[in-house]
Amino acid sequence: MSHHIVLRVISKIFIPMILLFALYVQFHGDFGPGGGFQAGVIFAAAFVLHTLIFGAKATALAIPSHLARALMAVGLLLYLGTGFAALVRGGNFLDYNVLASAPIVGQHYGILLVELGVGVTVAAVMITVFFAFTGRR
Repeated sequence: MSHHIVLRVISKIFIPMILLFALYVQFHGDFGPGGGFQAGVIFAAAFVLHTLIFGAKATALAIPSHLARALMAVGLLLYLGTGFAALVRGGNFLDYNVLASAPIVGQHYGILLVELGVGVTVAAVMITVFFAFTGRR
């Protein structure tokens, strides 16, 4: 794809905007539509576009396979850690009310952490699945 200069330039402009939009969807998810799953898919789409335009070797420098696999575990641990933190503080699993002194603040923290865990996990899984289809392990 090195001879498609227009695609390379346009994608260099669009990929940061796609990542920024994914962050917007991620952190706006507790106030409106969207959240972790949608943000994770949008985030992974930026890496898919990068791979299609610049090749798998260039994307491997941006996000190695072992990093994507580690992020799957980190996202899952963040989700589970939020649930177990509620258990430790005397509530039910994923009962966000007990995560802070005020129930509303606890709900905000809980939703933010759970959605972040989901977003990280979904993005890492989507990237890993895409790498598996491209033949990169």
